[in-house]
Amino acid sequence: MVLTGYVAQREDSDMQFMLLLYADEKAGDAIPAAEMHAWMDKMYAYQATLEKAGAHVMNAGLARTYEATTVNLENGEMKVHDGPYAETKEQLGGFYIIEAADMQAAQKWAAQCPGALWGHIEVRPFSHYKPE
Repeated sequence: MVLTGYVAQREDSDMQFMLLLYADEKAGDAIPAAEMHAWMDKMYAYQATLEKAGAHVMNAGLARTYEATTVNLENGEMKVHDGPYAETKEQLGGFYIIEAADMQAAQKWAAQCPGALWGHIEVRPFSHYKPE
């Protein structure tokens, strides 16, 4: 999609990136509580590392997909559907918003995330637009 009347706006400082954490939530549900606690400790340590480096903006985990809904408009009428839009092997389980100098630096941060050991992490830069 091309936005007309708007121009991309980039700051001279670090860019912001979203790290989208995908994993098989059914496999995650099968992890014993003690083992999951150990993994969560690793996730908290990763967050602390991001904070110490000044790269952390925010993060959050997401509820399971069975709690999600998808909304769209058909002929001006809102339609609400159960669950996420896409059926996939892995589900979006959480995210981090970080600041990094460029995509390569953001990818290096993503590779340090414990979530990369059991799933995939999509690294996507934010697009900021302003009117021309």
